[in-house]
Amino acid sequence: MKRLFSILLVVLAGGVGAEDFDYHLAVQAVAPDVYAFIGKTEDFTIGNGGNIVNTAFIVAPQGVIVIDSGPSLRYGQQMRQAIAQVSDKPVVLVINTHHHPDHFLGNQAFADVPIGALAETRQGIVSEGNAFAENLFRMSGDWMKGTEVQAPSRTLSAGKLEVAGRTLHLVALNGHTGADLVVIDESSGVMFAGDLVFNGRAPTTPHADVGHWLTALDRLETLVRDEGVRVLVPGHGMVTRDATPIRQTRAWLNWLTATLRESARAGLDMNDVLARPLPPEYVSLPMAATEYRRSVGHLFPAIEQEALESGR
Repeated sequence: MKRLFSILLVVLAGGVGAEDFDYHLAVQAVAPDVYAFIGKTEDFTIGNGGNIVNTAFIVAPQGVIVIDSGPSLRYGQQMRQAIAQVSDKPVVLVINTHHHPDHFLGNQAFADVPIGALAETRQGIVSEGNAFAENLFRMSGDWMKGTEVQAPSRTLSAGKLEVAGRTLHLVALNGHTGADLVVIDESSGVMFAGDLVFNGRAPTTPHADVGHWLTALDRLETLVRDEGVRVLVPGHGMVTRDATPIRQTRAWLNWLTATLRESARAGLDMNDVLARPLPPEYVSLPMAATEYRRSVGHLFPAIEQEALESGR
């Protein structure tokens, strides 16, 4: 009976046993010598262990460049093992695109490697990293066991970066967070857009400045058009060969802000706004209802205050 009860607890927790913390990371080739791991379009759960993010790596002539390290020590370790199945070259640099936990909490598995990020991202990881990790422990359980914050050791800035015989174009933007780094691999034409771009999943907004985000999306679309970008790897969702996910993200943000401003002008309170139905085009979008509710909490108070002040 005790054994049956234990099995039942594992099933209720999402089917993950103590011996089975395997992310089953699948290497996806997106261009010659460029690979990605594509996460689920879900929220953090015990079932997925936080594997809701896209990470990637480039096999350069003298070493491997990693783009984001995932949500946990286990993820980073398994990512490194998967990379070793593709190339025996050493990892020479890890780049964190921004300071959200699913993108940097795997850094610990790369503690022997330089880890780079924008200055504000480094600061955000230092100041908020432990709180992020505690929150993921709460949502993902023992997948996070042993995970500690490993802050980036190197400050990156916009411009060309030569790494291991590969030329990267680093684009420093903001909007999803206060510092969002986009990486373009010039040899392959692959753009790693981080969480400025979501594909087939509603965007998250806990640190968003939507006006800046929309400006950043315009810049990204220009880069896709003018800089020879042939493949776009979003922070979440499937890889594409065009700018469609940029436009999808822009459309969501425009709808969201228009809805919140209209609600504020109409004098609706937050409960009224939360009760508004999604438009038909977003009803089936993964995480749309959840992210809408979260975004109301993140963004509506300031929009409501602006409406009140403009009516004075």
